[in-house]
Amino acid sequence: MPATITLPTAKRGRWRIFTSAPHRMMFFTGAVQTVLIMLFWLAELLGRSGWWSIPLSVIPPVWAHVFLMLYGLFPFFIFGFLFTVYPRWLRGPIVPAARYSAVFVLLVAGVIVFYAGLFTSRVAVAAALTLLLTGWGVALHSLLAVYRKAPNPGLHERLLNIALTAGFIGIACFLVGVLHPAPWAYLLARETGLWLFLVPVVFLVAHRMIPFFSQSALIHYIMVRPTWGPPVLVVCVVGHVLFELNNLAAWRFLADAPLAIAALHHFWIWQFRRSFHARLLAMLHIAFLWLGLGMTLYAVQSIALLVTGVDYFGRVPLHALGIGFFTGMVVAMASRVTLGHSGHTLEANDLTWGVLLGVNIAAVMRLAAEYIPGIVGSALNILAATIWLVAFLVWGWQYAPIYLRPRLDRKPG
Repeated sequence: MPATITLPTAKRGRWRIFTSAPHRMMFFTGAVQTVLIMLFWLAELLGRSGWWSIPLSVIPPVWAHVFLMLYGLFPFFIFGFLFTVYPRWLRGPIVPAARYSAVFVLLVAGVIVFYAGLFTSRVAVAAALTLLLTGWGVALHSLLAVYRKAPNPGLHERLLNIALTAGFIGIACFLVGVLHPAPWAYLLARETGLWLFLVPVVFLVAHRMIPFFSQSALIHYIMVRPTWGPPVLVVCVVGHVLFELNNLAAWRFLADAPLAIAALHHFWIWQFRRSFHARLLAMLHIAFLWLGLGMTLYAVQSIALLVTGVDYFGRVPLHALGIGFFTGMVVAMASRVTLGHSGHTLEANDLTWGVLLGVNIAAVMRLAAEYIPGIVGSALNILAATIWLVAFLVWGWQYAPIYLRPRLDRKPG
């Protein structure tokens, strides 16, 4: 009899801990997704190299990879973070547990059905996208409810709301492509998800938080947050999409170069060198550097197209952003939030530092693979994916259990 009572009680206790804060649920799932998505893509790369026979998917594997990276991985970390900070930034009401739990269930269900439907039925994939859209809609509605009750909402929150809405539209575009196979729908989903959702969200979070974290970690640090940064970002990402969709990549540098200059300027005035006094802070600065590098590569790629008519860069700029900037920022920001909201010391240990190093090595290898033909280039691509996978296995092994345990300081959340 005692055992019969204790087991359900223990399970309820663990569930209460898991649901006590939105970042616990979302970051845990994000950690699992970082592994599953790369396992899927690594299997695809090995299949292309002849290691095994790839099962047929109902949509092209490349587009499945693009969708999962844009809409099936980073949003877990983004919503987990924004559910936590929106009430603080805006001095508004907290997001109710029932609301963020519903978002969690809908997004997880959507991802699971997506994986299952990918090799069985377009109808199942469409159902998965519908679940994801519903979860995204609930998340956006929840954040807007905080925003509307805020006494003095700022520019960051306004632009974040728009970017999150763009993400919702991007999933809807992908759903159109699944129901009525059309390359333009997949292309619009990719451009919307990358440039109107993900780049703005990560930049805006960095723009708000990196100077704040730097001021709290460094002595005599003067916080600088250029007010012109977000407006320049908006103009540049919209311009990039318009040039891309109208087959004017050779003129895209008109949008990419200003964003590269802005990103590198922010990187410089935020005092990268001083950030190494605190490794957890340095991780954020290192990840942000990749935005400036990636946009510089995009600009040079465009200029080379204009002058020579040849694309010398391929997907190099894309992976500089995707691996270096986005995943680097996930490691840096999620590590800091996890440690700070669990009562741990705000210090990056050797394993955490090693994970960021692994992400950067994977980024450099993937960029190099673009220029190495044949078997060697393919092997380097596979090695980059493997390093990513190992890095996030280590990160998940270290951080995922924290989401299932009470705070060390016994505070709520």
